[in-house]
Amino acid sequence: MTSRTLLCYGDSNTHGTKPLTLPGVLERFGSADRWPGVLRETLGPGWSVLEEGLPGRTTVHDDPIDGRHKNGLAYLRPCLESHLPIDIVVLMLGTNDLKTRFSVTPADIANSAGVLLETLVACRAGPGGATPHVLLMSPVPIEETGFLGEIFAGGAKKSRLLAPLYERIAVKYGSAFLDAGEFASVSPTDGIHYEAQQHHRLGKAVADVLRQRFGA
Repeated sequence: MTSRTLLCYGDSNTHGTKPLTLPGVLERFGSADRWPGVLRETLGPGWSVLEEGLPGRTTVHDDPIDGRHKNGLAYLRPCLESHLPIDIVVLMLGTNDLKTRFSVTPADIANSAGVLLETLVACRAGPGGATPHVLLMSPVPIEETGFLGEIFAGGAKKSRLLAPLYERIAVKYGSAFLDAGEFASVSPTDGIHYEAQQHHRLGKAVADVLRQRFGA
């Protein structure tokens, strides 16, 4: 059986970063407890699931503190072309755009996700030079708590406005859509990242959507 390729492109919550208790100390869940790993296990052996989650990754912004390499748009095309042909891309970015330093509106964040989808269409990284199928996920709403609360000041309210805006972007580009906040919630430890149980719920929800929409 020919294996199909699925790319998970996101930030620390795709990377599987554990809820943070101290600045600068990043720990990661094992593969079986990260949502892309749960997705891999659920879809079965016919799929190669690639995990491209970078902590701190934004949609389209160079980060003035954490570095230009956090720009999700800058790396998207090289990433796609490195792994082609890609059958499906699961895209979840926007949480880091909620940081106070970027001063962007929920509409700006959703439109930035649209820029990423436009790039996906233009790249034609699917089989035979086609465009891969895409599942756009709106990020799980955040809480302003712990030491990350100040960095994301004002972000919690914005995060709760993203899902319908992302859904409109998905419709515009013909992508599937999933509101990740319907299936997962952030940890009260840091208000940004998920506990393992939430990763499991999200991974299974993603698998369900891919099966229904794309016959995965």
